[in-house]
Amino acid sequence: MKKNFVEELRWRGILHDIMPGTEEQLNKEVTSGYIGFDPTADSLHIGHLTQVMTLLNFQKAGHKPYALVGGATGMVGDPSGKSAERNLLSEDVLSHNVACVKKQLEKFLDFTGSNAAEMVNNYDWFKEFRFLDFIRDVGKHITVNYMMAKDSVQKRLETGLSFTEFTYQLVQGYDFYWLYQHKNCKLQMGGSDQWGNIVTGTELIRRKAEGDAFALTTRLITKADGTKFGKSEGGNVWLDPKKTSPYKFYQYWLNVSDEDAANFIKIFTQLDRPEIEALIAEHAQAPQHRKLQQVLAKDITIRVHSQADYDNAIKASNILFGNSTTEELQSLDEETLLSVFEGVPKVTIARSEYERCATVTDLLSAVSQGTIFPSKGEARKMIQGGGVSVNKAKVEDANAKPAYDLLQQKYLLAQRGKKNYYLIVVE
Repeated sequence: MKKNFVEELRWRGILHDIMPGTEEQLNKEVTSGYIGFDPTADSLHIGHLTQVMTLLNFQKAGHKPYALVGGATGMVGDPSGKSAERNLLSEDVLSHNVACVKKQLEKFLDFTGSNAAEMVNNYDWFKEFRFLDFIRDVGKHITVNYMMAKDSVQKRLETGLSFTEFTYQLVQGYDFYWLYQHKNCKLQMGGSDQWGNIVTGTELIRRKAEGDAFALTTRLITKADGTKFGKSEGGNVWLDPKKTSPYKFYQYWLNVSDEDAANFIKIFTQLDRPEIEALIAEHAQAPQHRKLQQVLAKDITIRVHSQADYDNAIKASNILFGNSTTEELQSLDEETLLSVFEGVPKVTIARSEYERCATVTDLLSAVSQGTIFPSKGEARKMIQGGGVSVNKAKVEDANAKPAYDLLQQKYLLAQRGKKNYYLIVVE
């Protein structure tokens, strides 16, 4: 049995606004609907995931999803939710970004079957559309008064709004009209900040095509502490593993608060209601085990990256926070190793000097002029107390020769006490 799309969004806590008649339309027939994605970067970030999951739920409910990448609108700039005009991108950059975004969306949506997802790029219908034709065929249907009344326009009038951005709602409205005419697309969805742009599309369809079109928006996700969802200390959390490593991606979800985990597991996974309610109850009994965070982080890391990336993230977490072995440490590839120990002090030693070190004590006191231990005496004392490890193997003898297999042929991991790590780079 197919799920009721609107009810699904309601219990998952993300439905914001819905145009009258939308639910009836969805219950009446298989409906085509779309969400637009702005290709201003060559990767989506987790701030986009609410909309990606909305399309996924839409498809799971039996409807046909369209993901529109704004190759044309990316050249204009949407004023919604912005305090300043953004930089416009070249055609080549936008084309590259569109291809990258499409590849990421294919991990979520099913592009086969009777209600196969489809990708469309509005540059395809705008590239030959002349300005005079546009203002004659589109502009005449929407009044300036109607456009000025939009919140996204009003908020920017004091700081300045270019004509380019002012016309954005007309361009987005025409997207909806084009999809209505050519793809029988009757629903546009988006974040709550897009409501004004979306209803411009329904209005254009009503006036130009004398048809019925519908609108639905989801709430903007915020974290329980009031900070912006999707940001970490290093900025955006990206879906591209080159921009945010799978380990860091996994850690982001693993470290969300209990309150956020209870919300995010509804929004960002496809677990059903009984499963989620059981997990929330289990978590409440023993919150210290962080069951919700573990299930959330696993589900979304595998979906965005892969099972192997998730397994690596677990392995890396065990190395940093648990009792792992030398073999597990050696099994990490260089990218994961550096990602795990980003922020850990890096100390260097010349390969010739490393080879001259007669004992582990010499090595640990020599690197970077005593960064790890200020003197041989300090190093020897802590080794004798059992508080020093190299490559996750405890150093038993302060006078032992440092005969270690270098990680990736150039690294050693030194550990002083339980929490102090140092990555030794042998150059």
